[in-house]
Amino acid sequence: MNFHEIRFPASLSFGSVGGPERRTEIVTLANGFEERNTPWAHSRRRYDAGLGMRSLDDIEALIAFFETRRGQMFGFRWKDWADFKSSKASGQIAFDDQVIAVGDGVTRFFPLIKTYRSGTHSYDRPIAKPVQGTVRVGVEQDELQEGVDYEVDVTTGILAFAHAPDPQMQIVAGFEFDVPVRFATDQIQTSVASFQAGQVPDVPVIEVRV
Repeated sequence: MNFHEIRFPASLSFGSVGGPERRTEIVTLANGFEERNTPWAHSRRRYDAGLGMRSLDDIEALIAFFETRRGQMFGFRWKDWADFKSSKASGQIAFDDQVIAVGDGVTRFFPLIKTYRSGTHSYDRPIAKPVQGTVRVGVEQDELQEGVDYEVDVTTGILAFAHAPDPQMQIVAGFEFDVPVRFATDQIQTSVASFQAGQVPDVPVIEVRV
């Protein structure tokens, strides 16, 4: 996997524009009704890293990061300031923020997920890049101890329990997370004159499946 476990400087991603996109195929029938389908089970996020540039030093840091990723070659972590933790944006992370699974007495490995809800509908987003040191896990109302009761792989988002949780017991978790992305271009064009005039470079970034 061409992925570097390094985060794009958070100070530079702050102020960037972006978010999730979906792919929906729409067919209009002869009677005017529509049939809608999607080949994507999960959304894909896009960002513009250029909008976070505020100084020539920022441009220099961007170029260094771009060069060491070899352009589009290697993926990296990205902090989405609008959506980077399991709790509400204004809240603090708690071990029971998200219900990620229900125990069966056998399974020891569980992926982290974040559930989005609107009305009676919901969507479970896989979380593959949790932030080191932020993951908290529990079973029902009891918080567990990392390194004793469970381990977390921050490169995959997989929890490994020392013992399989009992059947029908809710497994809960709270965490911060990054988005796995890559640059969506092999070229960055910068101009000192235009940057000082208020124009920033266009630096597209796109989420990758890991």
